[in-house]
Amino acid sequence: MRLTILGGGGFRVPLVYGALLGDHAEGRVSHVTLYDEDSGRLRAMARVLADQASGIADAPAVTATTDLDEALRGADFVFSAIRVGGLEGRAADERIALAEGVLGQETVGAGGIAYGLRTVPVAREIARRVARTAPDAWVINFTNPAGVVTEAMAEELGDRVIGICDSPVGLGRRIARLLGARPEEAWIDYVGLNHLGWVRGLRIGGRDELPRLLADARALESFEEGRLFGAEWLRSLGAIPNEYLHYYYFNRDTVRAYQEVKQTRGAFLRDQQRGFYAEAGRPDTGPGAALAAWDRTRAEREATYMAENREVAGVGEREESDLESGGYEKVALALMRAIARDERATLILNVRNRGTLSVLDAEAVIEVPCLVDANGAHPVAVDPLPLHAVGLVTSVKAAEREVLAAAASGSRADAVKAFALHPLVDSVGVARRLVTGYAAEHPGLGYLR
Repeated sequence: MRLTILGGGGFRVPLVYGALLGDHAEGRVSHVTLYDEDSGRLRAMARVLADQASGIADAPAVTATTDLDEALRGADFVFSAIRVGGLEGRAADERIALAEGVLGQETVGAGGIAYGLRTVPVAREIARRVARTAPDAWVINFTNPAGVVTEAMAEELGDRVIGICDSPVGLGRRIARLLGARPEEAWIDYVGLNHLGWVRGLRIGGRDELPRLLADARALESFEEGRLFGAEWLRSLGAIPNEYLHYYYFNRDTVRAYQEVKQTRGAFLRDQQRGFYAEAGRPDTGPGAALAAWDRTRAEREATYMAENREVAGVGEREESDLESGGYEKVALALMRAIARDERATLILNVRNRGTLSVLDAEAVIEVPCLVDANGAHPVAVDPLPLHAVGLVTSVKAAEREVLAAAASGSRADAVKAFALHPLVDSVGVARRLVTGYAAEHPGLGYLR
């Protein structure tokens, strides 16, 4: 089985390859093709993967290319993890939004809209190339903002594109372990959009154990989301929100904290990764040096994740138990296994609604538990959303739809509407200035000037 990784020079590629190294079942991935426009990043990442594969006789073969059609040809699965504009673009997204007093986070609010506007046209072109060059391939999308990008690709690929995210997986895992259950034995009642969802129940042996957790303030504040939101607010909601909802529920506090830091998250990662790629890409490094550099960089990256939000909540540094990622690479591997081998699995994924949430149309991509088999991912029926969640989900989906419209039309008016409709952008005037600022900064948004 052949896997192509788009954004193959990206920092998180070793997580995916590491998961493949642990899969020894029949029909596993035997060949990985890395595609990236940046040949230097490809070389550095190839060295990291070679260090990972050292001493493993049956490690999947790895090739690298800057030719997209060559990368796609013969692929059974395509993993998309591109970053249009790079981390320089992310840093600009943050800076321009914060100057207007609104959130510039990568996937939420103004920053997420800007990222979507320059990513959707590229994602649509990739989807067309996949449909033409590898029509039988399944696309697993991790490119952010994952919900709107998956929806854009679905216009060409239908249900053969499935979005994944590690946030709900990590949240469900933490809650299950806190309740004394093995994560794989728990049913997580999770519903929403990408980076905008809630755990409303967690069933163990057929019984919902979430009320037991909500009744215990000490237990509630013993894990990352509980510390971020506080026991009182979680009890008021009667649910556990995805960590990204902190940007909505504590928006003013978070924006102020972001404005006060010396360096935004995107700028920090940009500078950090420049150092990593320079070190890992040096031809004179010895065996294992590239992987060691990646390990060090990743540890620092995880420890500083959402530092501003933790500052707002007054919870200090991340606990060791929270440093484990949600494991998107494991979700991707489980998804590939389920489809390729018809090994049925239940996974939280980004898929087309198909009537699952009555407040959204059939084509809207949502994030819910799905049953996966050889025919793809099938969303599970869920209870209706409470009104406060309906408001957020529908207003954010409306903004996402305007991103899709603007990327297709090139219309400045559509782009302004995308920003103005988002609940975290509080003024049409601000929306207009954001479009002007982003169009001037990003070459890919020149059509909006």
